[in-house]
Amino acid sequence: MKLTTPALLDRDLSILSFNARVLSLAQREDYPLLERLRFLCIVSNNLDEFFEVRMPLQMEAYQQGVTSGPVTATTFERVAEMAQALVAQQYQLFNDALMPALAKERVHLVSGNVRTAEQTTWVANYFKREVLPFLMPVSLDPSHPFPQVANKSLNFIVRIAVGGEEKIAIVRAPRVVPRLVQLPPSISKGEQCFVSLTSVIRANLEVLFQGATILHFSQFRVTRNSDLEVDEDDVINLRTALREELAHRQYGEAVRLEVTQECDDRLAEFLLKQFNLPPLALYRVNGPVNLGRLIQLPDMAKGDHLKFVPFQPHWPQHIKRNTALLAQMREKDLLIHQPYESFEVVIQLLEEAVKDEQVLAIRMTIYRTGADPRMLRLLQEAVRRGKEVLVVVELKARFDEEANINWAEALESVGAQVVYGVVGLKTHAKMLLIMRREGKVIHRYGHLSTGNYNPKTTRLYTDWSMLTADAHLTREMETVFRHLTSELPIPALKHLLVAPFTLQHSMIKQLEKAQRLAKQGKPARVIAKMNALTDVPLVTALMKAASAGVEIDLIVRGACILPVDLPALKGRIRVRSIVGRLLEHSRVFYFELDGQVSMWLSSADWMSRNMMRRVELAWPIKQPAMQSRIYQESLQLYLQDNTDAWQLAENGQYVPVAQQVSDAAPVACQSLLLQQYHSM
Repeated sequence: MKLTTPALLDRDLSILSFNARVLSLAQREDYPLLERLRFLCIVSNNLDEFFEVRMPLQMEAYQQGVTSGPVTATTFERVAEMAQALVAQQYQLFNDALMPALAKERVHLVSGNVRTAEQTTWVANYFKREVLPFLMPVSLDPSHPFPQVANKSLNFIVRIAVGGEEKIAIVRAPRVVPRLVQLPPSISKGEQCFVSLTSVIRANLEVLFQGATILHFSQFRVTRNSDLEVDEDDVINLRTALREELAHRQYGEAVRLEVTQECDDRLAEFLLKQFNLPPLALYRVNGPVNLGRLIQLPDMAKGDHLKFVPFQPHWPQHIKRNTALLAQMREKDLLIHQPYESFEVVIQLLEEAVKDEQVLAIRMTIYRTGADPRMLRLLQEAVRRGKEVLVVVELKARFDEEANINWAEALESVGAQVVYGVVGLKTHAKMLLIMRREGKVIHRYGHLSTGNYNPKTTRLYTDWSMLTADAHLTREMETVFRHLTSELPIPALKHLLVAPFTLQHSMIKQLEKAQRLAKQGKPARVIAKMNALTDVPLVTALMKAASAGVEIDLIVRGACILPVDLPALKGRIRVRSIVGRLLEHSRVFYFELDGQVSMWLSSADWMSRNMMRRVELAWPIKQPAMQSRIYQESLQLYLQDNTDAWQLAENGQYVPVAQQVSDAAPVACQSLLLQQYHSM
């Protein structure tokens, strides 16, 4: 099969397709109402990031009239068209399904035209007391130019008449005021009533513009390019340079303008001109600008039947709770399947290492940590107890830069050694290494994970963690840490696969081996689970293997550029996406070649950035019992799913598997695992 220039699927359209699958969760009538609203809001937040990160390149191609290459003026038009359709679907679902259904459950987002007299009075008083002091309208004229508008901030544009003269004014909504407020029970008639800040301001604009006539107004919101650009070769201190650059992120090039559906054309055109945007970048919405802000509502509203039954991650059955973890790790490797099993094991491991007088050193990578301070405090305590603490903090973790800078400064303040990884690469590998003196020997204990050291997301994301005292793995982990601090070349490793050095090459070699065996008529099977598949060399290797007879199943949550419609593939590559209550995040690579099984867990997706521009790890799972467990829980069950699964069709669209097997007994992998672990 000749695959020199395969017609790959468009990455950005595939990302939007994933968000359409997430939006489908908001349509599922078997999901609780507030959870459906939550998924609707998640899509809004996902789209924000899409526009901040992916759309700038598309916009540049459109404005420059680019006609060739993977990103052109035409691809911008296609992406914009799909994004517009997705946003329209969001608001239709919000207005026609979710809000009416919540109203039947006595949960209301009360707009001005349906408030009672008492509610109107309360909102007016709230406005004067809590909002008005922070509002400073700017009437545009030569001495009051169009103000700087921060990324994703909420604003109003108002056309007013003063003494027969028309003017345009801009009002910034204050960020210090809550975006959602619950009305007191005394004026809610036994119901749960909420008002948005947008609605509060809109209902009281006359108070703000006393002496003027309001002719027209609209909310508006601009989304900007949020990629940080720091030339690491030209800076002395990356942390200082990034902190300075963060201040400019709020005012990057505009890529999207959102206004209300009723916004008149004159005001919309005026705003497009101010932000140097084409008409295709204008999004008119039938409801609140920025549905993402309503993600607070599911947490604020009460009603157990409106939310998922809470799930409490369990302490793993195979790990003894009252026995030292280091001692258990000496006996065997320990595997944790999050969030079904608790991440608290990892926190306890770190706490145990901090308190153990024989532990001499702790090494750790930090990519995303969240707001939970426990791990930071434990590392600080380790320094105070005289241990050598090295932390590799990835300062360029997108949208977590400021949090990670704060971590770095807090650790340095107590004397920890903090480095920022390798110049030009992001450190995305997740590993913790503990060095302990036992007699005359230094023993190493390690933790490797497909997910972040973030206690919050470990309750929402599916990931695998492994605790190990395997001398081969832990010595190689030490080698990787040394590379991160010194930037010296990594010597050939026998067990760990490390990007950008050996991971991509090793996966391609495995696929080439499968291809050779298939050509010889020997059985060859590949199953790979990941978040995204966009690396062209790996996609090409997959297609070549399938064309030779290798059976390949890919479980790809998000973007996938691999087409399944090529005749030479003969249906041997099957791509599915699992989208459910939990966010799929684990990466599992499984090869069954002529009866021999090899399996890796990894921090890396099969994307070019992971393979070539990040420090990533994949580690082998060699124990048959562990292989069997991972295979059953992350691969086999996922391939059987006919409830949360979507299949990539030959036309490049995703089709719910449930539509194809309507008469089959339902199989929902996440629900089954939640039930399985809950019953333990």
